[in-house]
Amino acid sequence: MGAPAFKLIILDRDGVINHDSPDFIKSPAEWIPVPGSLEAIARLNQAGYRVVVASNQSGIARELFDMVTLNAIHHKMHSLAQQVGADIDAVFFCPHSAADNCDCRKPKPGMFTEIAQRYKVSLKGVPVVGDSLRDLQAGYVSGCTPYLVLTGKGEKTRATGGLPPGTQVFADLAAMVAQLLKTAAAPAPAPAINQ
Repeated sequence: MGAPAFKLIILDRDGVINHDSPDFIKSPAEWIPVPGSLEAIARLNQAGYRVVVASNQSGIARELFDMVTLNAIHHKMHSLAQQVGADIDAVFFCPHSAADNCDCRKPKPGMFTEIAQRYKVSLKGVPVVGDSLRDLQAGYVSGCTPYLVLTGKGEKTRATGGLPPGTQVFADLAAMVAQLLKTAAAPAPAPAINQ
């Protein structure tokens, strides 16, 4: 797997793109975007990024909602994103509970391995944005560069500590994307001239 012909970014869903709830997001009506998040995804698209979501959805295993409902939630997410010119390329999710001991539930890297295989790329240096330690851990062990946002569980995650090395912290997805794109657009330093 070599360098991709495109740029990739991996986002958690609940707490990053939309407001989270301790009671889970169980219906399309409960899926409410964090202000500026969908516009940030549009900016990523305009800069050539493919945006992929990787999300634990144990509410399925807990029978709080079913696949039809999850699909309806994702349909709302895609529809609202499209209204602001944003495109989410794919949604990867783990439907299992922690008790299932699967390989896809974050902090295990199974979803990230699947993303790398599907896109035929190495995830080395790919930005991963999450609001919980498990989001960042799954990305970090997969070679991704971790970014914590303080929306959702982010404040609590930062206070708890134990973040992967090199984790950068931002107020929200919009702030993270602004910095990522600013850094990417910065001119490279001129080479030193040896005299």
